[in-house]
Amino acid sequence: MRVVLQRVSRASVRVAGRTVGSIGVGFVVLVGFAPADTEQTLDWMAEKILGLRLFGDAEGKMNLALLVVSQFTLYGDARKGRRPSFTDAAPPAVALSLYQRLVALLKERGAGNGIAVESGEFGAMMEVELVNDGPVTLLLEK
Repeated sequence: MRVVLQRVSRASVRVAGRTVGSIGVGFVVLVGFAPADTEQTLDWMAEKILGLRLFGDAEGKMNLALLVVSQFTLYGDARKGRRPSFTDAAPPAVALSLYQRLVALLKERGAGNGIAVESGEFGAMMEVELVNDGPVTLLLEK
């Protein structure tokens, strides 16, 4: 699993002209899955994302939001030729299940910590708009 985590002051996802997810201060979580990813992989990544301490609110707590967006192109391999290969990405049916489970884990675990979770729409052509704060961008991989 690969995640690009971007700290934002605000972000939103639109599909076919309608907003399907939006947040204020928090992180955009771009996520790609590999065929070998498991429940353990998801569990590790959810804990890693929720446990990062990159900034806090006025009381030093992590009151923020996550906007999770599927992005299989994180597994694009462009080392050879002009067209990237996506053979390392999980097939859509597998990735959909993993994506839904990751979003559910983040919602379950984030709720108790004041972390709201929004998401994009798996497999859709999405317009992701964000204001990168910092900028702060991390690559997480498991």
